[in-house]
Formats: sequence, structure tokens, C-alpha cells
Amino acid sequence: MGKINNKERVSKIRKIFDDIYDAKCTLDYEKPYELLIATQLAAQCTDERVNIIMNELLKKYKTLSDFANADLNEFMKEIYSCGFFKNKAKNIIAASKMLISDFGGEVPDNMDSLLKLPGVGRKTANIILGDVYEKPAVVVDTHAGRLSRRIGLTKHTDPYKVELDLAKIVPPKYQALFSHQLVWHGRQYCKARRPDCENCPISSLCDKNL
Repeated sequence: MGKINNKERVSKIRKIFDDIYDAKCTLDYEKPYELLIATQLAAQCTDERVNIIMNELLKKYKTLSDFANADLNEFMKEIYSCGFFKNKAKNIIAASKMLISDFGGEVPDNMDSLLKLPGVGRKTANIILGDVYEKPAVVVDTHAGRLSRRIGLTKHTDPYKVELDLAKIVPPKYQALFSHQLVWHGRQYCKARRPDCENCPISSLCDKNL
């Protein structure tokens, strides 16, 4: 296959991904603030573990106010198994308070406001924008960054620069889904240490094969 530009490459990858992955957010949630909290818990922790923790938390903390008024020491113990529990507990309680005091109890639908919340970076904000509000949003987690570099869609290691590169070549309405598909593909084929290039359905679209 001759060299193609990255927009064309994404278009071809999309057709393959759409056929093989029914990709979606793997964090369980019903309300926007639940996804916000789950995403904060998910830093350096598996989604499976976060879902278990959230399931238990929601039995006790039934409203946003419950999270805002949580006892810090108790909450730290309750989320201990997800790692970095001290900072996560402080940020989740503080973010819940700010949602109530500054945003009327609603999770904001724009990047600037989301980034004001304690513990919320661009990755978390983009998950909210893409999955809750269906806005253009490129989520650059470990999988998305690694795969984008391997495929040849970016040369950057900085997540923000990767996000900007992907935003230029991935159609706006497809950005959130593409982010999820990259995660699924990373787990299925393009693993960090031993990528299964022989069986990878998009191997012909990787830089090394073009």
C-alpha cells in the first residue's frame, strides 16, 4: 500500500474498528457526576476495580451531596484499593462541593469549567464531554497515546500534543468513539509488550507497513 495521509488512514481504520468493536466507556455510571467520580478513581487503576468500588460507594452515597459531605478518613478507607486514595478522596469530595457551590449541582459541559474542578485534567474532562455531552473529545489515556504513536498518527509523547494531533485528523463526531476503540484495540491486539501484529486487523495501516 502506498503512503496515505493520516485522515485517510483514520477513515480506513474506522471502517475496521466499527466492524469488530462495539466499543463504549467501560466505566459503569448512570449520572454524569458518577462518571466524573469514577474517572477520577480510575487513574492508575483498572476500570474493573473502579466499577467494584463505585458499586459499593453508591450504596452509601446516593446523591452528589452525600459525596460532598463524606468524611475524608472514611472515604479514604472506602477507596483504598484503587491506589493514590488520599489525593483521590480529597479531590472527589472537593470537586463534589464545587459542583454544588459553583455549578448548581450539574457537571459542566465545557472544558474550561471542568478543568476548574479539583482532580480533573484534560483526560477526565474529555471523557465527560464525549460520553455525557456527545461533544468532540479526544481522550488520550495510556492506550490511545501508545497506539497513536505505533500506528504513526502522532510522534508526540505529551498527551496534550497527542490530543491536538488526533483532533486534526479524526472527524469530530467520531472522536469519542475512536478513543474508546483505541483502548479496546490496545487490550485485544496492540499490547504494550507483545503486540499481536500478525493477527492485527489494522496492521497494514501501521507506519511500519506503509
